[in-house]
Amino acid sequence: MVSMTLPVFYSFRRCPYAMRARLALQTAHVHVELREVVLRDKPDAFLTASPSGTVPCLVTKTGVIDESLDIMVWALKQGDPRAWLEMPAAGWDLIAQCDGPFKHALDRAKYATRYPQDDPKEARARASKFLDECEKQLDGHLFGRPTLADAAVLPFVRQFAFIDKAWFDAQPWPKVQGWLDAFLQGDLFGSIMQKYAKWEAGDAIIVFPDEQVAARLAR
Repeated sequence: MVSMTLPVFYSFRRCPYAMRARLALQTAHVHVELREVVLRDKPDAFLTASPSGTVPCLVTKTGVIDESLDIMVWALKQGDPRAWLEMPAAGWDLIAQCDGPFKHALDRAKYATRYPQDDPKEARARASKFLDECEKQLDGHLFGRPTLADAAVLPFVRQFAFIDKAWFDAQPWPKVQGWLDAFLQGDLFGSIMQKYAKWEAGDAIIVFPDEQVAARLAR
């Protein structure tokens, strides 16, 4: 049985930052109390816990972790059965490029009404440069096997791809497209995309990851 004294994890199913945090929690087999947040109606407990008011947010006995990459590292330091943290230093550089220039351009390509001063097609072209580099790097995975870099980057590649999936599929990125398809069709991604109702104070505790799912993935 999982103890009910658990870190509290505020998440939003479709947020790529929350996705990658859930990927690490699932892979590390670290259990948390999951609280699904609706971003247009954020609960007071979440706003009290999160310095930034953004998901994901993890409340542990020793403090609040308010950045998704920090949550990933925290989880994998509890347990790293797939050795995701054992990646070249270049992996951290790729994550920084993803979280910086790529995400900046992605947002301006996807949310044109939020950034009327930016041309979404030019933003898409800027974001594409990162995927050009990934295409050169990939050999099934960024470093030949799954690492933290893959898990940290793929939710954002997914977000970019679905801005215009037909356009994405027509680009000269067979390795990137195969990488993303394998991720989306894999059991790990499916395991972190279960739908949960909006959390309300007083609700029954939801433990994530589900023990049965985690056991199946560990086989």
